[in-house]
Amino acid sequence: MSKIKLSKNFVKNTVKLALNEDLYPSGDITSNLIKNKKNIKIKLISNQNAIVAGILFAKLSFSLIDNKIKFVVKKKDGSFVKKNSIIATIQGKAQSILIAERVALNFLSHISGIATKTNKFVKLAGKKCKICCTRKTIPNLRVIQKYAVKLGGGFNHRFNLSDEFLIKDNHIASSDINKLVSRAIKYKQGKKITVEVDNLNQLKKIMGLKFDTVLFDNMSVHNLKKGVKLAKKFYETEASGNINLKNIRSVAASGVDRISIGSITHSVPAIDYKLEF
Repeated sequence: MSKIKLSKNFVKNTVKLALNEDLYPSGDITSNLIKNKKNIKIKLISNQNAIVAGILFAKLSFSLIDNKIKFVVKKKDGSFVKKNSIIATIQGKAQSILIAERVALNFLSHISGIATKTNKFVKLAGKKCKICCTRKTIPNLRVIQKYAVKLGGGFNHRFNLSDEFLIKDNHIASSDINKLVSRAIKYKQGKKITVEVDNLNQLKKIMGLKFDTVLFDNMSVHNLKKGVKLAKKFYETEASGNINLKNIRSVAASGVDRISIGSITHSVPAIDYKLEF
């Protein structure tokens, strides 16, 4: 499992890139029409129940535009909030706030969306089964998305291809499974070895090989239960493939140690936030 930490410098640089994307080459030509220096105070409000995530990204979106803006956090990252909850108050020049508004909300909406969806899976799976993300992330945003998963109560799987060995069906189709596992053991150096199977016959063929985790991919709950029963004493167990909020309970009830779900990073709805005077 990878360990994700977000440094303030990383967040700052990421927000700078986002602001540049929005403001290059001529700035906010509409907000620049405002010539007065009027100060306003507004509320950042959630339009739905959510797990708040991405507060620092939102805060820096404003302060990098105008360091005199006061951003007061009312709900920290990882907090559950109900619809119409005040997440923060923002005070400063109207022009500056309007320039930063969309970038701040984009970060907050997306990161909160991942945390919120993850938390739904976590609650349904129960305490005995870990919910993990995958490498199915938006390029260059992986560290942010995996951070959001943790805020939702989930766990991070591999961050990249060097974190652990994951021998999947296409690897096995291209080589001999025994040779692949033997080579992985040779170069292990403390890294875990996971082998993927999609039926019980494949599982029986690899039983006895010295690896760490069996990954059951796209198996029916009926066969998954059988597979877990066979493998549990010898390996950690993991399930993946077409897992959703409707079937997560039955998959978790199979006794599997963890469930990896690509959809919690690659296809979650954003949380709706608004700025209100």
